[in-house]
Amino acid sequence: MAKSKTIVLVHGMFVNNSSWSEWKNYLKQKGYTVYAPPNPGHDGNPAELRTNIHPKLVETGFIDVVTNIATLIDTLPEKPLVIGHSMAGLAVQKLIDLGKADAAVSINGAPPKNVLPPFSTVKIVWPAVNFFSSKGYYLGSRDWYNRAFFNTLSKAEQDKAYDLIAVPESRKIGRETLLKSFSNAEFKKPHQPILFIGGGQDKIFPPELTKKIASQYKDSNSKVDLKIFEQKSHFVCGEKGWEEIADYILKWYTDL
Repeated sequence: MAKSKTIVLVHGMFVNNSSWSEWKNYLKQKGYTVYAPPNPGHDGNPAELRTNIHPKLVETGFIDVVTNIATLIDTLPEKPLVIGHSMAGLAVQKLIDLGKADAAVSINGAPPKNVLPPFSTVKIVWPAVNFFSSKGYYLGSRDWYNRAFFNTLSKAEQDKAYDLIAVPESRKIGRETLLKSFSNAEFKKPHQPILFIGGGQDKIFPPELTKKIASQYKDSNSKVDLKIFEQKSHFVCGEKGWEEIADYILKWYTDL
């Protein structure tokens, strides 16, 4: 089949589109047209966003994230390959459901509403969802990021990574993934190819969860693939050796 030369990168929670900057340059060098838009309420420099909360941040929910990307895709000349990390792994599943993508890659993706996560996931993401908090956003501490994202990095690398990518996050996004029927995935209908990538050291969405999500797809004529990188954390797209992940995705896509 003819392959799209357009890629859309979708960022997850607790970071913004700056987390894709190296990927965007790398994929452009491979001959692709690449878009890496900020989710609504997430545009800006991470250090500044930590000091001054974006005025639209707390208004942003999961539905807004998906709608924002779908609206972008509708302006493109072809359906893209969509790649999403963490919460955006679920977002690209929704884009497949909506018929917006030529193929999709979920990297360390969040579970749809109709897949039950393990208690370890609930425990580590609870502060970002916390239904009892009246504050509409959550800014993870360095300690939280070190445990959740950067657990395979040295202390110096952890400090640098936090300074570079950490941003406040809208609690509405996580709450909608748990509560809204929109956040269910359509596992039974035919769909475009999907690749699930997991990190063996991921403390937020462990590899067993990635395998569980991938296994839910039931249409025998639709392609679903799975790859676990055993030594990678949730920060798989930013930690040393991320190029291996990007190359694996491009090979998977071009081999379809």
